[in-house]
Amino acid sequence: MSTHRTARTDPVAASKPVSEPELEEGLDPRAELSEFLRTRRARLKPADVGLTDHSRRRRVPGLRREELAQLAGVSAAYYTRFEQGNARNVSREVLDAISRALKLSDAEHTHLLSLAELKRHQRRAAPPRQRVRREVRELLAAMEGVPAYVWGRRSDVLAWNQTASAVFGDWAARTPRDRNWARVAFLDPAARKLFTDWETKAYDVVGQLRLGAGLHPDDPVLAALIGELSMKSEDFRRLWASHNVKQKTHGTMRLTHPLVGELTLRYETLALPGDQEQSLSTYHAEPGSHSEEALRLLASWGADAAQDRTID
Repeated sequence: MSTHRTARTDPVAASKPVSEPELEEGLDPRAELSEFLRTRRARLKPADVGLTDHSRRRRVPGLRREELAQLAGVSAAYYTRFEQGNARNVSREVLDAISRALKLSDAEHTHLLSLAELKRHQRRAAPPRQRVRREVRELLAAMEGVPAYVWGRRSDVLAWNQTASAVFGDWAARTPRDRNWARVAFLDPAARKLFTDWETKAYDVVGQLRLGAGLHPDDPVLAALIGELSMKSEDFRRLWASHNVKQKTHGTMRLTHPLVGELTLRYETLALPGDQEQSLSTYHAEPGSHSEEALRLLASWGADAAQDRTID
C-alpha cells in the first residue's frame, strides 16, 4: 500500500464494479444465527444481567440457555430450538426480548433481525453490482482537501478523491478486486504500519463484513472474499470466529503516514441516498493541530500528483 505511487486513472471516475468470481455456495444463515447467539451469550456473566450464580463451577462460559430464556421471557426449550436454528416464524417481539436479554448493540440487534428473517427463506438472489452516481463522484471532486471515499457492502472502495489517495494509498494503482478494505487490512503488510491501532481497524473491518454477511448470506462474492481471507490470514480467522458486528459511524483514527508522520483524524460516515449500502466516509483534523497542517501538505501533494498526470 505505497503512498508514494501516483494514481494511473481518475480516482473519482473509478467506480467500475469489482470483478465477481463464481462461487455456488454462500453463507448458511442458520449456522450464522446459531453461532452469533452462542457467542453473544458466552460473553455475559450472570452478574451482568442481575442473576445470582449459585453454582461453583460452570461447564460453559457466560449465560446458560435456560438463563437467557428466563431473561427473554420464553421457555428454555423454545430458546434452545431458536438458537439451534430450528424455531419457525419467531415474532419481532421475541427477537426484541432476546436482543435486550443479550444486551445487543444497535448494530448487533440489526444483525440478529437479518439472520432471523433470512433463515425463514431458503435462497435469495445475489445483490446487484453497486455503481456510484455521477453526482456523487462530482461531490468527491468538489471536496478535494478533505479525504473522502465511497465504499460499498463488501467494504469495496468504489470511488474516492485525490486527497484520500494521498492519505490512504494509491487506490487507482490497485486492481478493482484489491480496492477492498478487508484485503488491504489483512493482506497488505503496509496497513499494519499505516494504522497506528491496526487491531481496532481490523476489528471494525471484520465487524462491518459480518453485518453485510447477515444481510446477504447468498452473495457469492462476499462468501469468496471471506473464504480467501480465512485461508490467508490467521488474524482474520480469529476475528471472524468472534462473530462481532460493527457499523461504521464516526470516531477518531490515528495513522503513521510515511510522508508526514503521525496523523489524528476524525471521521464521519454518511449513508448515501439511492443506495443505503453505499456510504461516504470523510476525514478531517482538529483545527490548528499538527494533523491539520500535515493533512494540508498531503492534499497539496495529491493535487500536484494529479497535475503531473495531466501534463503527462
